[in-house]
Amino acid sequence: MSTQEKKQTVQAVGDFTPYEAGKGEEYMSDDMRAHFVSILNKWKQDLMKEVDRTVDHMKEEAANFADPADRASQEEEFALELRNRDRERKLIKKIDKTLQLIQDKDYGWCEDCGVEIGVRRLEARPTADKCFDCKNLAEIKEKQVGKA
Repeated sequence: MSTQEKKQTVQAVGDFTPYEAGKGEEYMSDDMRAHFVSILNKWKQDLMKEVDRTVDHMKEEAANFADPADRASQEEEFALELRNRDRERKLIKKIDKTLQLIQDKDYGWCEDCGVEIGVRRLEARPTADKCFDCKNLAEIKEKQVGKA
């Protein structure tokens, strides 16, 4: 997970009360799904505010500098912001996909092995679609392929 993703996860996870399942409550009950819908919608709203902030910032800061070094610095700053917003745009799509999974009652189970992902893992990374073991295995495989 990149530093940006970790920062975004902290933003998403920082403003909620951890879910406490009731005695005998089944995994991914209506209340549990509502908890994650709330987290995901808040996260999406925060990301959308960032997009608006970036647009406003770029409009306010746009200037034609006579000095080529100043112009290059500004263009580099804008390029970095746009790259970050592109990552956030992709994350918003993933949040929308996750919200659809919740609506379809398919949320919370590993897409590879079918076991419960777990409430705490989902609170840490609400868009997680793999259990810890499958995600760990996928990362190991990715590292091996990357070195080849």
